[in-house]
Amino acid sequence: MLSPRNQTKRRRLLALPAVCPCEGIAPEPLLASLLSLTADVASRRASDASALPVLRRAARQAVRLAGILLAFLQEVQDATTSTLPFSAVLGLTELHVAMQKMRFLLTDCARRGARLWVLVNAALIASELRLCLGSVAAAIDVLPRSVVGVSVESGELGRLVSDQAWRAAVRPDAADELAVRSVRSIMDQFTKGAAPEAEDVRRVLRRIGVETWFECSEEIAFLDGELAARADAGDESSSEAMLINSLMAFLVYCRVVLFDRIDSKQAGDAAAARPATCPEWIRPEALQCPITLELMTDPVTVSTGQTYDRTSISRWMKAGCRTCPVTGERLRTADLVPNATLRGIIEVMLLSNGVSLPDPISRHHHGDVGGSAVPFSTAAAGAARLAVAHIVAQFSTGSTEERRKATCEARKLSKHSLFYRARFVEANAVPWLLCLLSTMDASVQDNAVASLLSLSKHHGGRVALVEAGGIGFVVDIVNVGAKAETQQNAVAILFYLSSNAEYAQEIGRFPEAIPTLVRLIREGANRGRKNAMVSLYGLLQSPSNHTKAVAAGAVAALAGLLCSDGDSDLACDTVSVLARIAEQPAGAVAVLSCPGLVARLVEFLAASASRSGKDHCVGLLVLLCRHGGEKVVALLGGMRGLMGSLHSLVADGSPTTGKKARSLINVIHRHYELSRPSSLPAPAPDAGRERIVRVVL
Repeated sequence: MLSPRNQTKRRRLLALPAVCPCEGIAPEPLLASLLSLTADVASRRASDASALPVLRRAARQAVRLAGILLAFLQEVQDATTSTLPFSAVLGLTELHVAMQKMRFLLTDCARRGARLWVLVNAALIASELRLCLGSVAAAIDVLPRSVVGVSVESGELGRLVSDQAWRAAVRPDAADELAVRSVRSIMDQFTKGAAPEAEDVRRVLRRIGVETWFECSEEIAFLDGELAARADAGDESSSEAMLINSLMAFLVYCRVVLFDRIDSKQAGDAAAARPATCPEWIRPEALQCPITLELMTDPVTVSTGQTYDRTSISRWMKAGCRTCPVTGERLRTADLVPNATLRGIIEVMLLSNGVSLPDPISRHHHGDVGGSAVPFSTAAAGAARLAVAHIVAQFSTGSTEERRKATCEARKLSKHSLFYRARFVEANAVPWLLCLLSTMDASVQDNAVASLLSLSKHHGGRVALVEAGGIGFVVDIVNVGAKAETQQNAVAILFYLSSNAEYAQEIGRFPEAIPTLVRLIREGANRGRKNAMVSLYGLLQSPSNHTKAVAAGAVAALAGLLCSDGDSDLACDTVSVLARIAEQPAGAVAVLSCPGLVARLVEFLAASASRSGKDHCVGLLVLLCRHGGEKVVALLGGMRGLMGSLHSLVADGSPTTGKKARSLINVIHRHYELSRPSSLPAPAPDAGRERIVRVVL
C-alpha cells in the first residue's frame, strides 16, 4: 500500500479503503504481511485514556483480539513444516482486509484534533468495529483445518479468536453516549439563542480530552479541513456538512468563553521534547517558496527544475509571467508537477510538532471557508452570535490580558468567514476596535488593526469605520503603529476603503494620508511598498488626489523604485500607479519631468514578461503622448527598441494591449509624416534606425 503522503488524495477520516491482496499471491508472503499488520494493531495503546479518550472499551476489545490473533498466526508460521496450502489464501486475504480496516478505525479514534468528530460518530465506529471482528471470525472459520490445527496450540488459539470475535459486544461507552446527548442539548440551546451551562460544556470537553486553547483550536482546524473537503466534493449542503459547521461553531464558543488564556503549544512535556526541526541533510531555506519566502505547503516543480508553492507560482503565471522566477529561463510548459518528496519532508517536520499539513487537494486556507457555499445552521449561527458578543464585551470591560485574548479571537474569527464579519459589524465591534488602536499594548493594537482589516472587506464594516471617524485613526497607525506589520495592515485598510470614490476623496482630505503612502513607497519593506502602491492607486480614482500625490513626490518615489528594484511584481505595480497618475495633465508633466523615467519605461516594456505590466506601460506611453504633445511623440520615436516592442504586442499581446500599441505606432508614424517636407522624397531606410510601419486600426 502507498503511504498517505505519496497518494494524490488523502484518506478521509472514517473512510476504510482497504486493499485486497493481488490474485495469485502465495500463502507464505501473505501470511508474513498479515503478521506485520496484526502486530501493528496489537501494539496500539488502547488502555491509554489520553491517547484514546472515546470508545475506550471497544478499542481495548479490538486490540486484545488482535493480540490473540497475532499469537495464532505466529504459531501457525512456526509450526508449519511444509508449504501452506493454496486454499488458505481466501481466509488469510479476508483477515488481511479486516485488519487493515481495524487499523484505520483505531488510527482515526486516536487522531489528535478529531476527537469531537469521533465522539458524535461513536455509534458508526462501533458498528464498523463489529463488522471487522465478524470478518475476523468468519475468516478463521474458512481457514483449512490443516492450517488451524497444525498444532495443538494453534487449534486452541484459533478457536479462542473465533469465539471472542463472535461474542464481542462492541458498543459506545455509556460516558460517550452521555456526552453525545449533552452536545445535542447544547446545540438546542444555541438554536434558541441561549448560552449553555459552563459545566455542561466542560464535561463534554473533558470526555474528549480537550483541556487547552490549543487543543480546542486543533479540533476546529480538523473540522475546517473536513468541511473544506466536502465543499471541494460538492457536498457543502449535505446534512453532514451542516453538522460539521455546527460542531465548529460549538468549539469556537468553547475556545472564546471557557479558556482564559492562549497557549501557543501543546500541553505535556512530550510535545515540547519534539521540536519541529529540519533534517540535518537539507537546508531550511530549501523548504521555503522562493517567491514568498514562506514554508511551502503544496510544493510543485516547474519545467526548469525549480520548486515553488503551488499558490505562489500559479499567481505568477496568471499574471502573464512565463519565466522561472529564480533562473529567469522561459518556462517550456505551464505544467506543475507535485514534489512528493519535499512535501513528505515538510510533513514529517510539522507532524513532529503536532501540526498537520493542509491537504493539497483543498485550496481552502485554514479557518477560511468564507468563500464556500456551506450554510450556517441555526445552532451554528446562535453559537457564533454568543461568541462574538462575549468578545465585544471583553473589548469594553476586560482587563489588558482579556483584551489581548479578545482581539486575538476577533482577528481569527473576522478572517474566518463573511458570516463572522457580519456578526462583528452587527455587534458594533468597529468603534471599540478603533478605541483600542490608541493602546500602548503592541499585541492588542496589532490584533485590533488586523481585525479592522478583515472587517473592511465587508461593506457594513467599511460604512461603520467611516461613520465612526476611523479614517484618521487608521492614518495615524500607518505613521506610528507599534509594529511594521501593524502599519502594513493599516495601509491595506486604506486600500479597501479607497474602493469607494467618496471614501477615497475623504481619505485624501487628511493632509498626512498621501504623503505617508509616498514615504512607504520610498522607504518601506517589500510588503509595505506593495500595500502603499495599491492604496495610492485606489485613492487616485478621485481627481482631487492627483495633485496631492504629485506634490507629495509620488512620481520621484515610483521612478526610483522602477529604476532600482528587481522585483518584477513591484515593477508592474509601479508602472500601473504611474499610468493612473498620468491620466491627469499635471501627472503626465511630472512623469515627463523626471530624468530618465521615459527611457526606463521603454526598457521595461521590452524586458517585462508580465502581460498586465506591458498593458499598463503602453497605456502610460499613450497618455504621455496625449498630454505631452509632439515633443513627446518625437522623443519616443527616436528611442531604440520601442517600435519592435510595440509590433510584438500587436502580434502577440492581448486585444486591449494590441489596440493601445497600434494607436501609439500610428501616432508616431503620423508625426514623422507631418514633420517631413512634402517636396522631399521619403528617406531611404537607415541601418542604424528602426523602420516605422503604419498599422491600420
